[in-house]
Amino acid sequence: MRYISTRGGMPPKKFSQILLGGLASDGGLAMPETYPQIDAGELARWRGLSYPELAFEIISRFADDIPADDLRNIITRTYSADSFQSDDITPLKTLEPELHILGLSHGPTLAFKDIAMQLLGNLFEYALEKTGERLNILGATSGDTGPSAEYAMRGKRSIRVFMLSPQGKMSPFQTAQMFSLQDPNIFNIAIRGVFDDCQDIVKAVSNDIVFKQKYRIGTVNSINWARIAAQIVYYFKGYFAATRSNEEQVSFSVPSGNFGNICAGHVARMMGLPIRKLILATNENDVLDEFFTTGCYRPRETAETLHTSSPSMDISKASNFERFIFDLTGRDAAKVKELWGVVDTGGAFDLVDTPLWEKINDFGMISGTSSHSARIGIIREVHEKYGLLIDPHTADGLKVGLEHREAGIPLVCLETALPVKFSESIVEAIGDEPARPAGYENIEDLPQRYVVMNADVDVVKAFIAEQTRQD
Repeated sequence: MRYISTRGGMPPKKFSQILLGGLASDGGLAMPETYPQIDAGELARWRGLSYPELAFEIISRFADDIPADDLRNIITRTYSADSFQSDDITPLKTLEPELHILGLSHGPTLAFKDIAMQLLGNLFEYALEKTGERLNILGATSGDTGPSAEYAMRGKRSIRVFMLSPQGKMSPFQTAQMFSLQDPNIFNIAIRGVFDDCQDIVKAVSNDIVFKQKYRIGTVNSINWARIAAQIVYYFKGYFAATRSNEEQVSFSVPSGNFGNICAGHVARMMGLPIRKLILATNENDVLDEFFTTGCYRPRETAETLHTSSPSMDISKASNFERFIFDLTGRDAAKVKELWGVVDTGGAFDLVDTPLWEKINDFGMISGTSSHSARIGIIREVHEKYGLLIDPHTADGLKVGLEHREAGIPLVCLETALPVKFSESIVEAIGDEPARPAGYENIEDLPQRYVVMNADVDVVKAFIAEQTRQD
């Protein structure tokens, strides 16, 4: 398996060569040259596999330059009951016949990002041990990537983490998960701005080839292909859990801000998983819904990005969307480069009345949007009707999923996080605080360690350089 860039300017590379990097050298995103195709025999054989066994079957097709025994050991060590509370890893919660929630939030930071990030941490450590090098990870978070990355990388001697987050825009619980960490290899940077400002800084640093090479900059954001590969696994696992035979189809509803989670579903579908529809759910920051509804992709400016009660989706520039458009164009890198030449300078593109828009239905992707009142109502309804408490992002996914639900087709809604991370919304919905897992009772009261900066690329670069010199 070799990897190319969505913009056509990167020579083909192996998985290990793209693992530690961020953006490709031409500013694009790494993509496999072709998607592995899973035939009916393999799908039948995979149905009875454990999560680690299934993860090995899938990830080994994308990381075929890592010796099989080494990769199997990394995966087995990652997906254990010790880390994810049970051997099931991603338990399916059935609300009623053909309506399910896929439990993805049982890892160390109680969010779906743990499933990919725990693997990424172990892959990074493995790769760095081979070379004896160090890595400076630069990431941006709207609430869940940051804690998951920091908990996966904390204490690793060969790795530093510099995590950017929008100051005051995450929930108090999410903030405390990150800022309370005292590990010397973890650096939290609160940016005066919104998530997109943080993401823009990460991209700008990744595009500075000289700085990137000098300071060994890598990324854990979903622009890293290994994140996508790891997330593909739970689409297969969710499909098997929700069906009895491989003749059935399933639709997945996915809360989405940066398009990473649903991008993994898109790849699973392209590999041959019988997915009928991928239902993309946004909150009030509805850039992606606008595209799938109108054909126009128009990223918003900072001032237009709303602060909502599902804050992990307060994103107006969806990094992974470029991967989907790459496939939509028939992998026409020149066309993608042209479209993102407009996007990267603050513009928009419109595919309506073009042959590309005529192809959109071939990819099984539809969308919808939610609001504060809708998500609070869904949280209350699910709690009263099914006795299950869900977080605001999962509520957005369920709300939009139900709008597109089809009779006879199981609907699986992907869980984003545990409700405890968003207690203010839960109290508004049901009148009570959500239960706190052991170890998180007073997390907001712990001492916090972070620095505040303006949304300035040069200031962030200087901070990274200074911390590196002190090592």
